[in-house]
Amino acid sequence: MNKDRIIQKLTHYFRHDWLRYLMTAVLCTVIFFSLTYTNVYMETYDIEKFSTAKEAIRSPITIENTKETERRIREAVQSVEDHYEISSNVTEEQVMAVNEIFEVIEKIESEDLKEVLSKTTVTVNDKVAYLKQLVEEDSVREMNSAVFIALFEAEASDRLLAKELLTSSLYDAFHTGIKVEEEQQVISSIEQKLSYSTLDYSFVQSLKPLIEYGVEPNSFFSADQTNEAQKQAREGVEPVLIRAGELIVEEGQVITNELYEELEITGLLNEKRNIFPLIGLLILMLLLGMVVFLELNHTSNSSYTTRKLVAIIVMSGVIVGVMKVISFYVTTVNPLYFITPIATVSMLLKILIKERMAIVFSIIYAVVGSVVFNANIPGLLNMEVGIYFLITQLVSIYFLAIVKDKAAIVKTGVGVALMNAITVYLFLLLSFEKYDWSDYLLFGSYGFLSAIIATVLTVGMLPFFESGLGILSDSKLLTLSSPNQPLLRKLLIEAPGTYHHSIMVANLSEASCEAIGANGLLARVAAYYHDLGKTVRPHYFIENQMGMKNPHDYLDPYQSADIILQHPIDGANLLKKEKLPQEIIDIALQHHGTTLLKYFYYKAKDKNDNVKEEDFRYAGPKPATKEAAVVSICDSIEAAVRSLSNPDQKEIEKIVSSIFQDRMLDGQLNDSTLTFMELEQMKNVICETLKGIYHSRIQYPKTENMKEAK
Repeated sequence: MNKDRIIQKLTHYFRHDWLRYLMTAVLCTVIFFSLTYTNVYMETYDIEKFSTAKEAIRSPITIENTKETERRIREAVQSVEDHYEISSNVTEEQVMAVNEIFEVIEKIESEDLKEVLSKTTVTVNDKVAYLKQLVEEDSVREMNSAVFIALFEAEASDRLLAKELLTSSLYDAFHTGIKVEEEQQVISSIEQKLSYSTLDYSFVQSLKPLIEYGVEPNSFFSADQTNEAQKQAREGVEPVLIRAGELIVEEGQVITNELYEELEITGLLNEKRNIFPLIGLLILMLLLGMVVFLELNHTSNSSYTTRKLVAIIVMSGVIVGVMKVISFYVTTVNPLYFITPIATVSMLLKILIKERMAIVFSIIYAVVGSVVFNANIPGLLNMEVGIYFLITQLVSIYFLAIVKDKAAIVKTGVGVALMNAITVYLFLLLSFEKYDWSDYLLFGSYGFLSAIIATVLTVGMLPFFESGLGILSDSKLLTLSSPNQPLLRKLLIEAPGTYHHSIMVANLSEASCEAIGANGLLARVAAYYHDLGKTVRPHYFIENQMGMKNPHDYLDPYQSADIILQHPIDGANLLKKEKLPQEIIDIALQHHGTTLLKYFYYKAKDKNDNVKEEDFRYAGPKPATKEAAVVSICDSIEAAVRSLSNPDQKEIEKIVSSIFQDRMLDGQLNDSTLTFMELEQMKNVICETLKGIYHSRIQYPKTENMKEAK
């Protein structure tokens, strides 16, 4: 069998939905198994102390090295320096005492001491004696008189400068703190500072007793502060973790006592290998894969496109990968699994695919999570994680009702955050361990953070799946269905008749699609935009003429046909320009298929028998999906029924049947995969809907007749 034939056969097989579903289930199973393999199976080694490692050995689990943690705590506590407490009272007292001496000197200099002392002549010694009488401090009285004599003999400006320099120096020294052993050093420093000023050196030297008087220790050892610092140092030491995947021993390295202890801690020494947990894990993942396949195959039609299946695989790989990364940092005292943004996938699955699929995968991810966070203990399923993951996902699905904008996702995130915190507190209260209020606050914040991250990731990843993978979600369709959408406003303003026609077609299309199991929301939104091309020349279409003369009366049939036949292409171009989803562009382009523009064709034929039919056919292509075929049929039916002056039930049924028959005979539905049963269901729904719109009404009597009856 040659290469081309193999490729052709594979392409033929992959057209079958069941094969695409099987491949998706297999890939999901492979992802789940490959990322949970190490959680149930650990490779062990037969190694002795001081031997040489034959290969590099990495840790299979994340675990704390308690001995190393305790050693680091001891070192941190020993490195803490003694803490001292600075007394502000000493600062104020000493500076005030120095200031008082200068103030007394200034007072004495300003007074007439001859009258005060009853002397005819007042000497410097008299001033010093009088100063010692005025001050209260004994230490000042006992101070060497030379310092006071120098101050009295100095110029007033020098005295003022000395006061400012001395007090500012004292403030600086007291601010940083003066210990007992630093007293002489501070005195020398202040003396040196004064000597660098413009003051005379001999004057500065005479001030030394005053400097010694002003300097006094104000920094005292604080046992409380020292103990608190040691406590903070102890708490600041992070637990020494041997992380999963961390290199413990390099190839050719000698196994020291320390390395041997790490190998013992991680459980890598001479333990019997057991493959049974591995077999059990494989069976579990195969069961989950089978659930994926059965759920995908549950829907009879091809609602799961290849792009959606790729999205499922990508989301599964990403979220289980995130679980695995977080599991490396989980410890018995720090349950970081509460921070896993598992609600991201449940919200994305509901938005991009459907609610049922989101619920099924919520159960699957909860089971996988219970394996990932099993602390690498074979045979253990972390039921706390499984329940938490299941609750947060189901809550997100429940709260995420209709996604009209990103605000709906944010509101859902708020609800998930509250429920996450409640679930976390539930587990803490049910446990036998005692938790501090700070633990409740911390672990509850994990639940809040999980919801916040999930909300951010959902909002951020949604455009990737919608644009990158080209998935058209219900939220995107609801956004496009808003009357404030620029293209719909353009249609309403420039072609109001066409806008009303599009609304009617949308109602018929949605009802028809729901009857046959197609995407009713897609059909409705596509119907809104299907005649957008008419806004290029709105008055050339009868629904927009509103009493004005028909411009086609003045045109050749070929010219009229060119204008009418162009509107699907114009509409597709406008939609492409505004970057609308390809599904809507395709329906706008296909909604007339390759049908014949009969009115102008026969009008031209009346003038010339040699008219080519292809000149009056739309360029196509024919409707390629059920939704496109539904919009095409409903478009023709609505226009035909609208043209009736007074439609009754029989006329409506007759027109609907004739249009269905015409489309089938013309081969316009051949590419749409619509079955005869679905066409019959559509016909019944359309007739019932039109009868409800054009039902007969009571003829009320005129006002004049009512007066006569009275």
